[in-house]
Amino acid sequence: MRHRKKGTILGREKAPREALLRNLAASVILYEKVTTTEAKAKAVKPLVEKAITSGKKPTLASRRNLMAFFYTEHPVKKIFEVLGPRYQNRAGGYTRIIKLAPRKNDGAEMVQIELV
Repeated sequence: MRHRKKGTILGREKAPREALLRNLAASVILYEKVTTTEAKAKAVKPLVEKAITSGKKPTLASRRNLMAFFYTEHPVKKIFEVLGPRYQNRAGGYTRIIKLAPRKNDGAEMVQIELV
């Protein structure tokens, strides 16, 4: 049975996996387009969506929650100044995953995750 086996492990322990996802989410927000593997993109998509949604309401509490999640202030600043106003009238679905050719080295499925 698969009870309580919801998240993806990505072949890492808990702390390195959380660091990877935080840094990848920050890269998606800062550069608006990142090439990564399909599993990592699917794991980071909900994090980016939730960060942008909380950035749509510019309160001090939402800013502090985002500052607790990201390691630097740059993605938080971009969320509140650029992405929040951009997606103000959109009710979700801020990211898009586009499949690319497999990686030559190990054949991993590569995708491009980008902001819509």
